Amino acid sequence: MAEDYILETRNLVKEFKGFVAVNDVSLKVRRGHIHALIGPNGAGKTTVFNLLTKFLGPTRGSIHFNGKDITPEHSAQIARRGIVRSFQISAVFPHLTVLENVRIALQRKLGISFQFWRSERTLDALNGRALELLAQVGLESFAGMVAVELPYGRKRALEIATTLALEPELMLLDEPTQGMGHEDVDLVRDLIKKVSANRTVLMVEHNMGVVAGISDTITVLARGAVLAEGPYAEVSRNPLVVEAYMGSAH
Repeated sequence: MAEDYILETRNLVKEFKGFVAVNDVSLKVRRGHIHALIGPNGAGKTTVFNLLTKFLGPTRGSIHFNGKDITPEHSAQIARRGIVRSFQISAVFPHLTVLENVRIALQRKLGISFQFWRSERTLDALNGRALELLAQVGLESFAGMVAVELPYGRKRALEIATTLALEPELMLLDEPTQGMGHEDVDLVRDLIKKVSANRTVLMVEHNMGVVAGISDTITVLARGAVLAEGPYAEVSRNPLVVEAYMGSAH
């Protein structure tokens, strides 16, 4: 059933001056699932994300969200549809408090993000919702802390809270555990599992432990093309996948 899939790409191609970075990629992301996009370095994973969020336009192929062809749309239109992306590099305001970071994301949702002269009382009305979001990601006790002082894993948790503030239908997570120690990886993995309730997550991730633990479906890319797809147990035994990962899997 088509309505089971929130996102579909059909024969997606991206060429850069003769180099094919994404080669005929057809993805189907099932609603309510955690779908991981994996592959060796240079496989085309981030380019696919850039195509989905319209940071890049495809050379050929189409992108469909909730059954509608969104290929011609711009980044802002894509975000308004409920496709929200978090980046490899933590994207929080370092010198604002944890609460203020989430409040700005809530202002963005209301369309008042640049009205910094609004009264404190107006902004305080957002505090209740901001604290709810912080509680979801285990940061309520850090609300008054300046974001730059947060441990690395908690910064990623804050970034997820600000993403949740935009009420995404589809969350795109780009390398959410990159550069983390075991403790932070476990924290963020459990957090992704928790916040995936009632929404869909598509993530690019290198850490196979994270992918194995929480993904419903895994798509493996190699040299820009889909090499294999399925649950972790099946994909991890695929000889083509093992070969592609020799020397590059964690």
